[in-house]
Amino acid sequence: MCKDATDILPDLLRPGLKVVFCGTAAGAASRKAGAYYAGPGNKFWRTLHTIGLTPTQLTPENFPDLLNYGIGLTDLSKTGFGADVDLAAGSFDVVRFGAAIAAAAPTIVAFNGMKAARVFMGLQSSAVAYGVQSQSAIPGQIIAILPSTSGAASGFWSIKPWRELAKYLDGLR
Repeated sequence: MCKDATDILPDLLRPGLKVVFCGTAAGAASRKAGAYYAGPGNKFWRTLHTIGLTPTQLTPENFPDLLNYGIGLTDLSKTGFGADVDLAAGSFDVVRFGAAIAAAAPTIVAFNGMKAARVFMGLQSSAVAYGVQSQSAIPGQIIAILPSTSGAASGFWSIKPWRELAKYLDGLR
């Protein structure tokens, strides 16, 4: 794990991961807990188990254990936190994210939410759909865009693209 003094949460990255999930920024509950996806309404941990990426349902405090399953975590904003609509555009560090992903070189980069994908790829809302993307904004990387697991995004929630990601990962074995 790598954490700068100003990072809200440390990157959970290393070479050889099968998938790295990238959120927009830590939520307020995650910042307070010092752990990814710690909000009480967040579906991340339950979803990983439901789709078969983890054999048991982990808790936010167990986030470092994801490395044991070939899973990494990061955010586009390492210094901002809170709801997507409240984040300053200047808090996103696309260059840092790109360098971290290049160093880790995971098989798939999966954006947990449309906002993170749009910010990184510089896309408008109508220009992107959920699922594994046919073109990648990161040379040599497979990109997936998934509905956000945040409780604040429940109106957009569907587990279907998450299940498709798990099936895609199974097909790569």
